[in-house]
Amino acid sequence: PTKAAPPSKQAEISAASQAPQLDARTDARLRRGQMPVEARLDLHGFTQDAAHRRLNEFVVQAQSAGKRCVLVITGKGLSRGKDDEYAIGILRQKLPLWISMPPLRGLVLKTYPAIQRDGGTGAWYLYLKRDRDY
Repeated sequence: PTKAAPPSKQAEISAASQAPQLDARTDARLRRGQMPVEARLDLHGFTQDAAHRRLNEFVVQAQSAGKRCVLVITGKGLSRGKDDEYAIGILRQKLPLWISMPPLRGLVLKTYPAIQRDGGTGAWYLYLKRDRDY
């Protein structure tokens, strides 16, 4: 007889298998910037704390309004640091972390860096879950 996985492992496996996934076509369209952007948030000029709060508010409102694809502009944040090196902007660095934390972790299905016309490396596409995806 085979041993069953511990309950916590079974729950993780079950949750992972039930997690909503993007179909290949939608994923490719999102990655290529071919999904219609239904809302935009520009975080230029915000402090980290203010940007994090605003991002949470924006995503929660957009998701509850039924929007699927939103654009978040962080800016590239390229500024010359010491030794003539370029420093990557803090908002650009923090966005993936913020998306992985509640409440956004339960609302964002997928993220991709934006294509050039939508801000390139200074912006992100967020594909939001539908209410029924929970």
